[in-house]
Amino acid sequence: MQKKINILNKKAKFQYEILDKYTAGIVLSGTEIKSIRNSKASIAESFCEFNDKGELFVVNMTIEEYLYGNYYNHKPKATRKLLLNRKELKGLERDMQNAGLTIIPLRLFLNERGLAKLDIALCKGKKLYDKRETIKDRDNKRNLDRIKKIYK
Repeated sequence: MQKKINILNKKAKFQYEILDKYTAGIVLSGTEIKSIRNSKASIAESFCEFNDKGELFVVNMTIEEYLYGNYYNHKPKATRKLLLNRKELKGLERDMQNAGLTIIPLRLFLNERGLAKLDIALCKGKKLYDKRETIKDRDNKRNLDRIKKIYK
């Protein structure tokens, strides 16, 4: 039985308004998947972009070097290709033409077959007042939960 790998981008929901979600496969080398299975990856500062051929790549995703890898080891900050259907790629590329939209990775996980998958989202950046509204909503919810707990 393999252990559950679930690496999250915790800042994404706070900094961006999520419009649409997709699940994409990732093209990895042998030592990269071994590092992911050891939970040695981070998607905190990463984003996705298209190349000239219309292929989607994740940029700035950090996968630490495998501890027991020798000269076959990978580069920690390499760009990695994402695997989506052609229809999904064309739709995302069309949506990316709109000003202010970006593609952000939300979650890196292993599926039931042991393959690495990346949940990505088409996002729009939040303004400062939107972030303040999010903080206020979170505080109100926390206070309501406290009150409900007292009166139960």
